[in-house]
Amino acid sequence: MAGNKLFREVDLDCNSSVDLEEEVSNQNLQLHVSRKVPQECQDTMLMYCSQPCKECSEEQLRLQVPVAHCFGPPGHYKRKFCAVCRKSLESPAFRCEVCELHVHTDCILFACSDCRQCHQDGHLDHDTYHHHWREGNLSSSARCEFCKKTCGSSEVLSGMRCEWCGILAHAACCVIVPPECTFGRLRNMILPPSCVQLFSRNFSKLHCFRISENLQTESDEDDDVDGSTQGSTKDIQISTDSNDGIDDIGSAQDMASLIPGKQTLKIFDGNDAVKRNQFRLISVPRIAKNEEVVEAALRAYYINDDQQEYELQTFTQQVLLSDDVINRNDAAEDSNLGSVFRESVPEAWIIRAKPKDEEVIRIYPAWLKVGMAYVSLRVNKDSTVQTVIKEVLPLLGRQTECLQNFKLVEVLMGSKQVQRMVLDNQELILNRLKDIRKTSIRQMNQTRFYIVENSKSIVQVNLFVGGLPPQLSPEEYTNILKEELAIKTNVVSVSHVYQAQGAVVLQISCFSEAERIYMLVKDTVVNDKPLNAVVIPAVMASKIPQNCCPLLVFVNPKSGGLKGRDLLYSFRKLLNPHQVFELTNGGPLPGFHTFSKVPSFRVLVCGGDGTVGWVLGALEEIRHKLVCSEPSVAILPLGTGNDLGRVLRWGAGYSGEDPYSILVSVDEADDVLMDRWTILLDAEEPPEGAENGIAEPEPPKIVQMNNYCGLGIDAELSLDFHHAREEEPGKFNSRFHNKGVYVKVGLQKISHTRNLHKDIKLQVDQHEVELPSIEGLIFINIPSWGSGADLWGSESDNRFEKPRIDDGLLEVVGVTGVVHMGQVQGGFRSGIRIAQGSYFRVTLLKPIPVQVDGEPWIQAPGQIIISAAGPKVHMLKKSKQKQKKTGSLKEMKGDSTSVSEGGRKGETCVSPYGRYHPGPVKPSADKL
Repeated sequence: MAGNKLFREVDLDCNSSVDLEEEVSNQNLQLHVSRKVPQECQDTMLMYCSQPCKECSEEQLRLQVPVAHCFGPPGHYKRKFCAVCRKSLESPAFRCEVCELHVHTDCILFACSDCRQCHQDGHLDHDTYHHHWREGNLSSSARCEFCKKTCGSSEVLSGMRCEWCGILAHAACCVIVPPECTFGRLRNMILPPSCVQLFSRNFSKLHCFRISENLQTESDEDDDVDGSTQGSTKDIQISTDSNDGIDDIGSAQDMASLIPGKQTLKIFDGNDAVKRNQFRLISVPRIAKNEEVVEAALRAYYINDDQQEYELQTFTQQVLLSDDVINRNDAAEDSNLGSVFRESVPEAWIIRAKPKDEEVIRIYPAWLKVGMAYVSLRVNKDSTVQTVIKEVLPLLGRQTECLQNFKLVEVLMGSKQVQRMVLDNQELILNRLKDIRKTSIRQMNQTRFYIVENSKSIVQVNLFVGGLPPQLSPEEYTNILKEELAIKTNVVSVSHVYQAQGAVVLQISCFSEAERIYMLVKDTVVNDKPLNAVVIPAVMASKIPQNCCPLLVFVNPKSGGLKGRDLLYSFRKLLNPHQVFELTNGGPLPGFHTFSKVPSFRVLVCGGDGTVGWVLGALEEIRHKLVCSEPSVAILPLGTGNDLGRVLRWGAGYSGEDPYSILVSVDEADDVLMDRWTILLDAEEPPEGAENGIAEPEPPKIVQMNNYCGLGIDAELSLDFHHAREEEPGKFNSRFHNKGVYVKVGLQKISHTRNLHKDIKLQVDQHEVELPSIEGLIFINIPSWGSGADLWGSESDNRFEKPRIDDGLLEVVGVTGVVHMGQVQGGFRSGIRIAQGSYFRVTLLKPIPVQVDGEPWIQAPGQIIISAAGPKVHMLKKSKQKQKKTGSLKEMKGDSTSVSEGGRKGETCVSPYGRYHPGPVKPSADKL
């Protein structure tokens, strides 16, 4: 083993260049720089990596752990560059939903699995994280954090960016930056990856990050491949090359005829490519030597190996034995070339690796944490997996350990999925390499061998299943799952039950069973209601730093003219994608369950007022199961009215602001309290003899109110708008159109007259209140109604107190009709002040339209009782103070920002972001 050396890699890039390869003889280490480094950076580089320091070793280990990408559908991305061919993305391309990788559709096969590691998967556990650098696609004004010079470009791939903390640097300067990443300005909001655990072997990346199925394209249908498959099945998930459109000889000949003096050839990289008809087209001179064709073929597959190690074969497996030229359309100029080739040169070729009697392979010990990137080992035709392990262990300092404690794992680092296969101890290494190369040269280029310690990892997949009947016992839910899904109780157990919501969390100890249940749930209906399943991670609360208050993000992708989809993408990039939840995929409950053990967290709701009410309602129902029972809630308004967002200073609606600045504003927001109200809707019994006495009264219904509740003309307009949206939902994708529909339905009601005051009776705090002549009665909790109108008015009135959102009081206002409502909207008038109180009873004498926070319906005659809904909810109000400049390298190195000493004493959830200032406490209302 004297010939073996220990290697450590540093992968760099820079515009100016010299080749660098330095032997460090006293440490028996060799430094390889795979790209170009400026002359002035060489001394710094050698000093950085010339000795086995702890920081450098761990940094290299992090780079060696493969993580697959999560590609969405192809799209058009302006001013972006492909990470593989480094050319501009002028045609449809793929982008990773988790990191900043962009690739052409025909380059996706060659993308390396170097995505962000957002969770622990049982293979590597560590508490410190390093910068995850991504090259290029920076703005031309980007500046290096180290040398302060411009590092971005809009013309080429240039500069590096850490995808966790966001610092920018030149390719050479990023090595000077301390390797440990502190997550930058958003450090207190990011859920650290070391605190998240997810076993996801059989699940695609889209499933792991809960990205909607409708984002998948047809080429992604085979994405879920078990890691135990061998040979050609490994490539099932790879999409078809875009050049496959030229799939016959005539098409290639036509293309060649368009290029004078050139010929176009199909090149397959192995048997699997032939089987799938996946090829690359190369253009070579009509008179070309064999070496030139081989070189062009290797370049087409982005393989930088020595061309002497490869050869071309026809489909008949006949090797080009001659070094003479190929003339595709004419006879060969050298008569030594066989007669077959003189008549017609084959259009398609297979590039093959020449057989070897011995070669040097790399063995990666990344998961062992031994302080080196890989060991280089020479193997021959007699070398087996067992002999390789035996020779590698002494190089890793593990010579005293038993061979049976280790295994050699073949890892295919595909762009979409990392697949692992344990090799048999008696398998010949050279035969295995030969089989892989025969299957695919590209696949061989993406395959590594890892030495892994044998350990019995406990598989635990958490699957959230919703849509079940509510209010059942755990045993009843288990029986339903047995009947509908045929679950195996020896590997599946119900760990959590949410009876009110009709949902359970399954704990599954078998990958194949977890995948089977997940796929089966999609097609299962219980009581005419479809089930839904979400893969959720396990958050290890004990590992969360003490000063960390992660942000739980809910996004409604249908809100705001589909701007929610863009926000989903942005927040997944800026935060850990495991803390971003799409509300159309299971609702808010999976997110709250994921954070149920987190001692302190905040919530950001991206959507309209209805979405905010949905999340607050879910929080109220399960707060008793949360360690942080009162998290503060911020709003990113995406709806039409956005009245609550206006009151809390988050604006009238999202209009494309930088998502990073939004997160900083959430971090700096002030904690305030807000009242919530419970509305009991109790329809009266029908008169005796109605429908032969068979009719039954509607059961009482309870709804929660945050903003306002309207009866009469206000609710009638909302109901008409709701019906119009249900008829043509595709048209309601902008605030301007939505408000236009409101105006249209309002004009249709302008001449209608109603006498609402004759159809209802109002009681406030046990006192009867006489109603004036009105058409609409509105109970308001916040000083904003109907897209920002001040319905209560600003005039002082000795009869009433000045309204606040936390005063425990509701204001009651009347409107006389559509014209009056329009005058209020225009700021010319205010509503008719009727009452102010904390307990209300409304008696309906006939069916009347009712709306609560924009959700309308027709309420039957009966009682409506409004009272305070338990504890006040903690909201986040955008701070008026100017945001501080952030993101400097000095801040990245320093400690976390200081934590405010204020907070809510005696409560479980203590926010480290600021104090709240409660108003004077008033006596609570009598509870119903």
